[in-house]
Order: sequence, then C-alpha cells, then structure tokens
Amino acid sequence: MTGVGTPVEDPLAAAEMQSRRHDENFPVLFALLPLEQRRHMRVVYAVCRTIDDLGDQGTPGTTTRLRALDAFADDLDRAWTGTPHHPVLVALSRTARAAGLSPEPFHRLIAANRMDQERTRWEDFSDLLDYCRHSATPVGELVLAVLGVADAESVALSDETCIGLQLVNFWQDIRRDHDENDRIYLPLRDMEVFGVSESDIAAPVASRAVRELIAFQTDRARTHLQAGAPLAARVPRRARLEIRMFTAAGLAMCDMIAAQGHDTLAHRPAPGRRGRVAIAARVMGRLVRGSR
Repeated sequence: MTGVGTPVEDPLAAAEMQSRRHDENFPVLFALLPLEQRRHMRVVYAVCRTIDDLGDQGTPGTTTRLRALDAFADDLDRAWTGTPHHPVLVALSRTARAAGLSPEPFHRLIAANRMDQERTRWEDFSDLLDYCRHSATPVGELVLAVLGVADAESVALSDETCIGLQLVNFWQDIRRDHDENDRIYLPLRDMEVFGVSESDIAAPVASRAVRELIAFQTDRARTHLQAGAPLAARVPRRARLEIRMFTAAGLAMCDMIAAQGHDTLAHRPAPGRRGRVAIAARVMGRLVRGSR
C-alpha cells in the first residue's frame, strides 16, 4: 500500500485505484449521481478503506498498527489545515472543500480501528453500539454530506441504518471473526443470559443456545434497519435506489440467517451474485410501483 510520505502525481486516480481494490458494493453504487458527486463518493470510500487496511491488513503487531493509524490521523488533519502526503488524502482535501466535509467522522473510523487493536470482547450491547457509532455510522454521515443532506433527522436515520448493517455483518461473520482474529462481537452479558460460552462459539455447529442468541441479535439488527428505512425518502432522488438497496440487503441477510436456523457457525450466509440481483430487482420493482 502507498506509504504516508509517498509523492503522488494524480491523487484522484490513486483514490479510484484504492476504491477498486476491494470487492464491496460501495464504489460501484450511486451510478445515477452527477459525475462530480460520484468522484467524491469514491474518494470518501478510498479514505475509509485505507483506514480499515491500516487496522486490519497492516504489519502484524498492535504497536505497529497503532502507530500507522496515528500517522494517518495526523496526515488526515492536513487535508483541512495544510498539504497531506498520502495520495487518497490529497484527493480528500479537494473533496472536503467541495462537499463541506468534517474530519470528525474520519477520526471516529480511526478510533474504531484503534479499538480493534486493543480489545476483542464487548461487555454489553451498549458497548457494541458505541463501537458501531465509530465503525459504521461515520460512513453514512459522510455519504449524506456528499449528497448535501445534513439535517439531524436524516443523520439519525442514517445512523440506524448503518448500525443495523454493521450488526448483521457481525452475526454473518461470527465464525470468521473468531477463528481469524479471536474476536467475539456477541456481548458477553448476552452470552451469559443465553448460557453460551466461548467454547460454544468455537464449535463447528451452533448449539440451540447459540442459535437462540443469534436469533435475538439478528432481530436487533432488523429493528435498526427498519427504523432507518425512511431515510431513502429524504435523500436526493438520484440516490434513493442505492439507499434502499443498503436497507434491503441488510434485511435480506437477516432473512438468510433465519432461513438457516440462525446457525452461522456451520455456514456463513451470503447472497452471492444471484441474490444481489434479486434484491436489486425487488427494490426497483417497489420503486416502479411507487412504494417505499
């Protein structure tokens, strides 16, 4: 990955390249927006992705990763106060001026990645929500800023949507998080209430208690997603399809988890290409019919 001090000739091209290195849906969405807004979206995505790379794929070792995040945080501020070094931040300095972005959401994302280096367990659901407010809601708030939406109600709806998406991703990836990073996002107090131990999470198949706990947590994710659904009616018309797609994808994942008996230890649910197409078709059908 390009270092913080690497010179760059075309920062926008660097941001585009960074956004396309990953297979998530974000960089290919918002196709109906004006070209300039699409570019701003890709720059925002590239910065968010770079922060996650520093926290997840950087040189192993907590101290090394924390230092890399600290250096990036310092360079991030230069996008508003001076001349940054990292190419995606050079691109961000232009986007920040054009879209009126604040550095605060980016700093929350950096804080979330610091948390990932310092803890792997969450005491209760309020702790997990606080993590989501650092790891997930900043992205939605930045998207709204690029769209020119800043009212408090819309931001609150975006936060609900992003929390729901983050939660359902946790319950989708329980096995992967545990086996690859020794992380358990299921709150410890909830595990205690449902009679679930850490050895149960390491088992190849979810026990009845684990499935009941996952069902409980999946319902929480669904509640947040449904609470945030009215956001789509509050954004510019050209962005409504994508906002509805985010919510529909999250709810579809909740349905997939339920359909396999809430056992995400034995099999990781994923919609695949056909599933994503089906979700898009349903959303577009509702738009054609004029429903939300």
